[in-house]
Amino acid sequence: MTSNRQPTILVAEDDADDCLLMQDAFTESGFNGVVRFVGDGEELMDRLLHRGRHANTDSPRPDLILLDLNMPRKDGREALAEIRRHAEFSRLPVVIFTTSRADTDISRVYELGANSFVTKPAAFDALISTVKSITGYWFGIVELPYPSAVTT
Repeated sequence: MTSNRQPTILVAEDDADDCLLMQDAFTESGFNGVVRFVGDGEELMDRLLHRGRHANTDSPRPDLILLDLNMPRKDGREALAEIRRHAEFSRLPVVIFTTSRADTDISRVYELGANSFVTKPAAFDALISTVKSITGYWFGIVELPYPSAVTT
């Protein structure tokens, strides 16, 4: 990242317990950024597009989305397809973060434009390690375009 602002991760996850575990894992991993949570794909799109209850919020565009597949209202596949239909989000990294290991899910989300597919670990220590790997890769190894520099 070329900016001095803290990286922002938006997590779409419908399980409240998983959200708490993930928040703890980000803290334990030493991630020095902002992590926000939404409960499903519909709320994810509302937040990205500043509509609904997020219409008057001035939240920054995330630098990375962690997207669960199986959520109510709009699942991760539907949300990913909608994200990729918007030119302003064409370069926004989306990592599928799910309990699924199904080959059909893996193939489908890559067809829809996912940048990575990561299976959620069951053990908390493994979750911390996975979060470190994800944040280390996306915010330490690769160069991401600064959101305001992205052209539509």
